[in-house]
Formats: sequence, C-alpha cells, structure tokens
Amino acid sequence: MEKHQKFSMWYVILGIWGVLLLHNLMFSAMAVKTLPYSEFLKLLEEGKVSEVAVSANQIQGRLADGAEGSGQLFRTVRVDPEVSRMLEQYKVTFKGEIESTFFRDLLSWVVPVVLFVGIWAYMIRRMQGQQPGFMSLGKNKAKIYMQEDLDVSFEDVAGVDEAKQELVEVVEFLKEPGRFTRLGGKMPKGILLVGPPGTGKTMLAKAVAGESGVPFFSLSGSEFVEMFVGLGAARVRDLFVQAKQKAPCIIFIDELDALGKARGFSGVGGHDEREQTLNQLLVEMDGFDPQVGVILMAATNRPEILDPALLRPGRFDRQVLVDRPDKAGREAILKVHLKNIQAAEDLEVERIAGMTSGMSGADLANLVNEAALLAVRNNKNRVGMAEFEEAVERVVAGLEKKNRLINPEEKKIVAYHELGHALVALDLPGTDPVRKITIVPRGIAALGYTMQVPTEDRFLMRRTELLNKIATLLGGRAAEAIVFDDISTGAHNDLSRATVIARSMVREYGMSQKLGQVYFASDPRPQFLGAMPDGRTEYSEATAETIDEEVREIIGAQYQVARKILERRRPVLEKAAALLLEKEKIDGEELKRLVAETQA
Repeated sequence: MEKHQKFSMWYVILGIWGVLLLHNLMFSAMAVKTLPYSEFLKLLEEGKVSEVAVSANQIQGRLADGAEGSGQLFRTVRVDPEVSRMLEQYKVTFKGEIESTFFRDLLSWVVPVVLFVGIWAYMIRRMQGQQPGFMSLGKNKAKIYMQEDLDVSFEDVAGVDEAKQELVEVVEFLKEPGRFTRLGGKMPKGILLVGPPGTGKTMLAKAVAGESGVPFFSLSGSEFVEMFVGLGAARVRDLFVQAKQKAPCIIFIDELDALGKARGFSGVGGHDEREQTLNQLLVEMDGFDPQVGVILMAATNRPEILDPALLRPGRFDRQVLVDRPDKAGREAILKVHLKNIQAAEDLEVERIAGMTSGMSGADLANLVNEAALLAVRNNKNRVGMAEFEEAVERVVAGLEKKNRLINPEEKKIVAYHELGHALVALDLPGTDPVRKITIVPRGIAALGYTMQVPTEDRFLMRRTELLNKIATLLGGRAAEAIVFDDISTGAHNDLSRATVIARSMVREYGMSQKLGQVYFASDPRPQFLGAMPDGRTEYSEATAETIDEEVREIIGAQYQVARKILERRRPVLEKAAALLLEKEKIDGEELKRLVAETQA
C-alpha cells in the first residue's frame, strides 16, 4: 500500500526562504551601482576605476582592485564631452559601447520565477495526492484489478465448496456468454455474498474474477457516501459508465450494508446523502443489460438490515451463503495455509480441525500464523502440534499472564472453581470433552480456564444437552460454595452464559413447560416484517414475568444438579485441586485417571 506523508506548510516557507537566499547570493555581485558624475571623476583621479564603456549619454564601468567594492559594476550619466582625453591621461582602458546586461537581468528574473512555479506545482500535486481535486469529486474510488493483477483462483479458496459451485456459473457466463443467451436465459444481475465476518466473501469474489480473466472493480460501500450532497450518486453513475467501457467485468461492493441500509429509519429524513446514493444504485441496476457482461457482486454480514428493494428479483436476485466451514472445510483451509509455513511432518491436521469448531477462515489463518510465531519463539525449526494447541488456547482464551501475581487464597479458589466445571462436564452425558484445566491467568479477566473441545460439529442441540451445558457452567460456583461455604465474583461470565442459554430455551426454542411451544423473541428484521422498531415486545407483562420465573427455575435446578455431582465427587475434587495447585496445569486424561483411581 502506498504510503502518503502528511503535507506541511513549513516545507513551503523553508523553500521560499532558500530561493530568496540563493537569489541574493547569485545576483548581488552582478548588481549595477549608479554613481554621481562627480564621484566618478573623483574615483577616476584616485585610480580606482579599472575599465569603462562609454556611450553618447552614459558611462558604465568596473571598480579597480583596492577600491571599496572591488569589481563592483557602476554606471553614471556622461557630462564632460572631453572625457576620453582624461581617460587617456589617467591610462584607463575605455571603449565606445555599453556592455549588454540583458541576459544577466533576464536570468535574475527567470530563475526565481521557475523555482517558485516548481514549488507551487509540487505543493498542488501533494495536496491532490492527499485529497481529490474539485474536478475529481464525482469520480468513483474503485480499485481496478486487471487479469495480470489477480492471482487468486478457486484453488486458493477452501472450505466453501457450496458457494464455489454457485459461482461457477458466473465464471462460465463471463467466458462463454453465448452458451447462456442461446436459449434466452439471462445471468442474474446481482450476486450477494452473505456470511459471518472472515469467511472468505471478498476472496471468493476475487477468485471469480481471476478464474474468468476479466477486470475487477473493488470498492467498499462507505466509499460512495461523502459529506457533499450528490457525490455518492455521481460516483455510482461514474462506476457503471467505466464498467460498461471495460465489459465484460465484475463490480464488487464490499460491506454493502454501509450503503444499502433500509430507508426510512435513519432519523435524518428521506433525502439524506446515503439514501440518494442508494436510489441511484437501484436505478443503475435496473438500467444496465446483463448481456453486456457486467456482473455486480456484493458482500455483507448483515443482510437483515438491507433495503428490500435491493433484494428483489432483477437486482440482487441470487444470494450465496458463505458460512463458517465444517470440520472437513476447516481441514482444507488449514492445508492451504500450511503451505506457507515449515510444518512438522507428523502434524495432525484433522485433530487441529476438530479443535477449532466455529472458527472462520480468517480465524484459521490467524491460528496458523500464531503457531508459526510460537515455534520461532521456542527456537524450533518446524511448527508442531504443541504450538498449534497453544495457539488454539491463545485465540480462544487469550494470552497467558504468567507474571500476574495472585495471592495463594485466590489461586486456591480459582483451582476449585475450574475443577468444578471439569468434574461436572465429565459426569454429565452430551458435554464437550475436557482437554485441559489451568489456573494460569489468561486474557484480560480470566484467572483460570477449562478447555473443552467438541469432537464434531453440532447443528442441533437437545433440551437435555442444553441443561447439561448450564449445569457445567454453574459447576464453578457450586464448587466454591461446597469447599469454602462462600462464593466469589469469579462466576460472573459463567452466570451470563448460563442465563443466555436458559432465556433462549424459554423465549426461542419453546422448551418451557409453563409457556409451551411459543416463540417470544423479537424479530431480527423489524423493517421487513413491520415489527416495532423501538424494541417493544409483543407479549404481556404477565408473560414476561413467567419467562423470568422459568429462567430462574432452570438456573436453580441445574445449579442443584452440579452441586450434587460435586458433593459426590468431593474426594476427587480435593485430590485434583492439590495437583492443580502444584502443577498449575493438568490435562483431561490426568483428571480421568484421578476419577478412576478414586472410584476404585
């Protein structure tokens, strides 16, 4: 990326000062001094004139060495007609013409003017480089990538096979448009890539352009909107004009929600700059012919706030979901990124993919980079499983804070708290396996960490599994109450997550015995379905009280489940806590062995 330095007016002031100084040094010696004729005669008598040039009305000469101002040019008006006789008397060289100073005088004017013009041109160019000029305000800011600039293909995009299959048709249309138009078919005018951040939407769009070998116009939705009214609409028009000139091509608008937010909820009125820009985009999408070969692609992670007019058939009439990858997709993405690092030969990519459930492509790229940096820090030649396991912990829980001093009493509380989570998770069915328990502080506020890694991707969860998850989260608070007969603030995040799950069970999943199979959550897309935009609920206060009661009952019941498990496992809890305080880290297998030994 080109680096722009901030322009400073001090540069101009210093330049002008330097030009003036240079001018004085160059031309001060060439200045011609005007003398009275009497003073000239006096200098002549004193022998301080070296040479002169005489015309009918003027005498110009140079002072001799030894005179004040030696070598100085002078001129005087001729008064004495017999001056030649006097010059001969005093043996002064003279001639009958004035020395021309035209070029010297011209140079004394031209050099400063040229320097000033050069500095001014440089200043204007720098200012235009930092801020567009008036004539370019209506020009679009799209970055244009030609075929030779795009080195991204479908082979570089892994883990989104379904999305790639949807976009293969776009590539084939750009390569062979006649194949589709022969039967009267038309390519969709707009293709909207929808998915969470970091899933590869922008890379997919570049891969489409790279595979088809056509120019690629890339810009963000926020680059259309400016403080000057009408500029956004002008840029939209200019963008489509340029695209038609370079057809076939692809226009890609990233973060479309910055431009295409639903109209009517901005609070500024119906004629603000963003809405005018959106209106112009809608008009342009209606006006261009898809057979010309201009494909409009856009990406957003907030499709629920887009204007309905953008999503109707004839505009963005094809939506492609670019979701987080599953286990096989994560394995494929990891293999792509592992090509760029020196990985160990025995690296278990499938195991790493299983440890990274829910991560996007950007998360996996960051994970590989973190593992490589850890290997360098440990002075290793290859990146192995140990570095990847540590990288997963860094990404999920944060950086270890080994230098954070914790008093022994607090460390003891943290140890029992984390083991409470782990023992409840081991005892209940359907919970994620425990991989590691540590009391080394991580991140900003975590004083300990229990790492549970799912063995497979899950898309549905039963009511029993949700209840067991709540009990596992409350196991830390239950362990504190059993061992210390008191509780601490360390469970605030656990309580938050448990309450969210319980409230979702009641309001969204219909898992409440009192309220039945009813959906009470507010709609995520109020502008589409006409729900209240001010956050008002569609159920009564009595129903809200019942929801709160149900949430409290679920939380209370699962807390008792966790407490009973830990009271039964109290000997294991004590042994494991002593071991954890000694080693600061234990893995899930060690905890399982302790449980088996205690039961035996």
